[in-house]
Amino acid sequence: MRTTELGPAERTAHLTRMAEQELDILVVGGGVVGAGTALDAATRGLSVGLVEARDWASGTSSKASKLIHGGLRYLEMLDFALVREALKERGLLLQRLAPHLVKPVPFLYPLQHRGWERLYVGSGVALYDIMSVSSGHGRGVPLNRHLTRKHALRVAPALRKDALVGALQYYDAQVDDARFVATLARTAASYGALVANAARVTTFLREGERVVGARVQDVETRQEYEVRARQVVNATGVWTDETQALIGERGQFHVRASKGVHLVVPKDRIHSTTGLILRTEKSVLFVIPWGRHWLVGTTDTDWNLDKAHPAASSADIDYVLEHVNSVLNTPLTRDDVQGVYAGLRPLLAGESDATSKLSREHTVAHPVPGLVVVAGGKFTTYRVMAKDAVDEAVHGLDRKVAPCVTEDIPLLGAEGFHALWNARARTSARTGVHVARVEHLLNRYGSLSEDVLALIEEDPSLGEPLAAADDYLRAEIVYAARAESARHLDDVLARRTRISIETFDRGTRSAREAAELMAPVLGWDDSRIDKEVTYYEKRVEAERESQLQPDDLTADAARLGAPDIVPS
Repeated sequence: MRTTELGPAERTAHLTRMAEQELDILVVGGGVVGAGTALDAATRGLSVGLVEARDWASGTSSKASKLIHGGLRYLEMLDFALVREALKERGLLLQRLAPHLVKPVPFLYPLQHRGWERLYVGSGVALYDIMSVSSGHGRGVPLNRHLTRKHALRVAPALRKDALVGALQYYDAQVDDARFVATLARTAASYGALVANAARVTTFLREGERVVGARVQDVETRQEYEVRARQVVNATGVWTDETQALIGERGQFHVRASKGVHLVVPKDRIHSTTGLILRTEKSVLFVIPWGRHWLVGTTDTDWNLDKAHPAASSADIDYVLEHVNSVLNTPLTRDDVQGVYAGLRPLLAGESDATSKLSREHTVAHPVPGLVVVAGGKFTTYRVMAKDAVDEAVHGLDRKVAPCVTEDIPLLGAEGFHALWNARARTSARTGVHVARVEHLLNRYGSLSEDVLALIEEDPSLGEPLAAADDYLRAEIVYAARAESARHLDDVLARRTRISIETFDRGTRSAREAAELMAPVLGWDDSRIDKEVTYYEKRVEAERESQLQPDDLTADAARLGAPDIVPS
């Protein structure tokens, strides 16, 4: 394995090396599927490049419900294959691939009808457990259980007594999705993949009908690189159609963007020891434990506006509040909402009824020689999507290539995690870092937490929490720039940490302190620090303004009032 750090020097070196050789596979798109595809290809012994126009997970992969789940509601659609596949992946992630990042989470399903509903829902949840065990990788979570109304109200006192006649409790898993993707990209690099964020594909290289690579622009310096590859994989999610348009290829399917909005509220606003799953007239609503907060969502509406910055409107927020308040003793108000985020699901939309049925699954196509497209799917099954994409690309390599091995490749930080967790009290005594902080680091970095602790040993001031976001240590900001590819303040406050949604000020009070910590690593002077802080403040202002607008059109216009930062 190679270096595990992805700092500014490594990024520049990786871009340069991409242009110096012909790669086996170039992956376009740095979400969970693109990063997973790079890891899959690299661990088969192939030479691989991965480029992302913005930041790792800056699109869909950082703005979902943050669940690793089989999709209980897909059982109702009789989509057993999809559920079984997802439950297998859930078990792998919990127990082998990323136990430091993926954790079990309990959910309570309130029953509103006596008799038939308990039998109907209970049968589904029991089948969920059975399929999990039969997947070959164990559950990794406790079995479901039936609760009386009295027991359910002890577990979740926030529920109105007339909102349920009983309940079922079952388990799924959750993940900090953006942290997972950044770790996935670093893991791919540790196996030899060349990876670079802030690197945009401007056009594909062609020889006749064949795609033979791409022209890649470093967004930071405007330098262009000609990256040649035997196969290119388009893993750009909701941007799939736009990426395909670069070769004038209409494609065999289209990707439709569906907007999902989540609210973040403080833990003390909902008195419960478990998450909740509630039926709505359209789908389901989750109340998900998230550290000292709850995530409440989501919506499901078509989105045809700006894809880089989908905006939550006032109507979206009202929809979520109305539905969650229908079961709560003490209703949530706008003042309880600490953070809001909106993401886009990439749903497959085919040319006919038959292909439109693929919308919750994924597909892989080889529309022209040298170009593979992978689209659709869900975060939980990213590894399967990556495997299918590389399997398809391998057909164009004209040589024997090893099969997928990612089922046995833990992500960075996973190896030794359980042993370090058991030794957390000794680590605390050794480093002088409080045991609760050590636990926090282990659950974000796994065994790589030793790298963060080493920064604190070098500079004890880094062991202090951020003044306005005391869940996070100052060392984590430095580490994000030094080792985790963070290029901008926004990368750190919105994705390497979750300060942008976990504080009432949306991170504005932490912005300058964080920028000053990043500056020495990234070579920023005072004017660049000011620029980063000003951009971030404008972003937050635009998001707040968009959330006051009545509909998508006005919300989108308000959000676009803060353009992306362009380094000078």
